[in-house]
Amino acid sequence: MTEPTASIEDTPARPRPAPSLTQRVLRNVLVPLALTWMVGAVIALVIANYFSEQAFDRGMLDDAYALSANVQAGERGIELLLTPREVATVLFDQVDKVYFAVQRLDGTLISGQAGLQAPLPVDGSRYRFSDVEYEGSVLRAVVLEHDAEPDLSMPYRVVVAQTTLSRTALVRQLLGYALAPQILLLVLLAVWLWYGIRSDLRPLAELQRALDRRDVRDLSPVAVAQTSRELQRLGNAVNSLFDRLGQSLQAQREFVGNVAHELRTPLAGIRALAEYGLAQHDAKVWREQLERVSERQSRASHLIDQLLALALAEEARTGLDRVPVRLDVLAEQTVLRHLMRADARGVDLGARGLDDAVVVYANEALVEGILDNLIDNALRYGGRTITVELAGQTLSVIDDGPGIPIEAQRDLMQRWAQGPAGEKLGQGSGLGLSIVSRYAELLGAELRLDAAEPTGLRVSVAFGEVP
Repeated sequence: MTEPTASIEDTPARPRPAPSLTQRVLRNVLVPLALTWMVGAVIALVIANYFSEQAFDRGMLDDAYALSANVQAGERGIELLLTPREVATVLFDQVDKVYFAVQRLDGTLISGQAGLQAPLPVDGSRYRFSDVEYEGSVLRAVVLEHDAEPDLSMPYRVVVAQTTLSRTALVRQLLGYALAPQILLLVLLAVWLWYGIRSDLRPLAELQRALDRRDVRDLSPVAVAQTSRELQRLGNAVNSLFDRLGQSLQAQREFVGNVAHELRTPLAGIRALAEYGLAQHDAKVWREQLERVSERQSRASHLIDQLLALALAEEARTGLDRVPVRLDVLAEQTVLRHLMRADARGVDLGARGLDDAVVVYANEALVEGILDNLIDNALRYGGRTITVELAGQTLSVIDDGPGIPIEAQRDLMQRWAQGPAGEKLGQGSGLGLSIVSRYAELLGAELRLDAAEPTGLRVSVAFGEVP
């Protein structure tokens, strides 16, 4: 049994490659320009042909007048006084063959070629030009009636016709002279545009090659040639994208490194406590070890929350949505959320200045993060009283603890930095104020650490007005 073979119709067609930018620009420039030039050349040719026809017709009319001047009344009636040689001299043309006829008004021939007829003048005109056919050839003819103030006893008309070889040759010459320079100029312009466009697009090709050769881990800015505003904008957009990707990857690397570094110790401690408890047979030891495991787990969970918050702050650098936020409502909700923990620690947690509505332009999650970390720090290292205060656009957390010396405040804004109280208690991870500082920076708010009265620490965050 033979297997079915795929038909040609089933084979997917390869997509046609897109034209290059150079080709598209040349096509969009040269095609309209060529059409415009051709239309202009045709118009110029029609005008030139019209005036050349006028010149040829005028010359033929002069020949008719010359013949008419030699027609007189003689003994045998109206006759042409010129001999055939003289007529040939008067109507001489090097290219075209000229025919003539002198006729009475009834059409009888006085002199010239018999059967040469042409449309007569109308509307009182003395002459009329027309195209006629004679002896199988198309001729240009003119019919001239007798001069003004005619002698009615000898009325007559003169017909002069000639071939159109000179006229056709002149039209061809005009066509060649009109089109040849236009085509030559168009070719020269195409060559000039080709080299000019390729030269202007060369920096774009160099940028493409630089990106093609770049390693996936290399997010350093690319060199941008300052040849055009569009290319500069493209290069700046690429470098801006690299910068945002670098910040995002740096935040991810820092988060992974922080988690790997900081969770190793508490997880190892939890495991050691669990193994020690399992090796014992006393229920009292088990309970003691379980309480210590629970405490270590709580610290590890808190550390994870802070690491995630710090990663959120780094990620928010690339895109942060700001909306109007009610500070009074947010502060009240945060205080209520921490009341149970404060009561368990015997800390008096309260708030003041929340009676009036205060709206700022910020990010609600980041403001909550600021308040949560400040209250958490105050609960860990502060005294017996914590107050959340709202004064205008400034949100403050005040405690009556030992405070922070001025010379140590800048250091505590860095990651993993802890003051003497934190090191003594063995609590926290040194990330709280770092997170607060980073959130305030992202929100465009001012963070201040001041001494509280009579003792303690006041941490204030001043927000801007709603635009």
